[in-house]
Amino acid sequence: MATVTFYEKPGCANNTRQKKLLEAAGHQVVAKNLLTEMWQPERLRAFFGAFAVRDWFNYSAPSIKYGDIEPENLTEQEALALMLENPLLIRRPLMQDNDSLMAGFDQQTVDNWIGLQKMETAPDLESCPRTLAQPGRGHE
Repeated sequence: MATVTFYEKPGCANNTRQKKLLEAAGHQVVAKNLLTEMWQPERLRAFFGAFAVRDWFNYSAPSIKYGDIEPENLTEQEALALMLENPLLIRRPLMQDNDSLMAGFDQQTVDNWIGLQKMETAPDLESCPRTLAQPGRGHE
């Protein structure tokens, strides 16, 4: 089984469910605060692999939800600069197992990556459930 370094927003309900899925599959989870990590551009960039820049972002972040930032119009350098300035913009979780890195939590992709023995049926494990239930500023 894997030891997964799991960069999360503390208190995020989806991150809590995601960690439980990993642990139920026998993986060790080492949780770290995504918002206080001292990111360097090249280190952060490595988590996104071949994703398009627009897929690097947390679309529950207020500045994206309300149109202040349009990820599809950003270059890699612009996106990284914004994320370093405001880590709430980063798609989460960021996960690492040895040298293998991943952003986001698509269950099938995680299962293919390190294995999920217990697959919970959930409509969406990436969007903030508070945002889906209560649209309004302040939830990220």
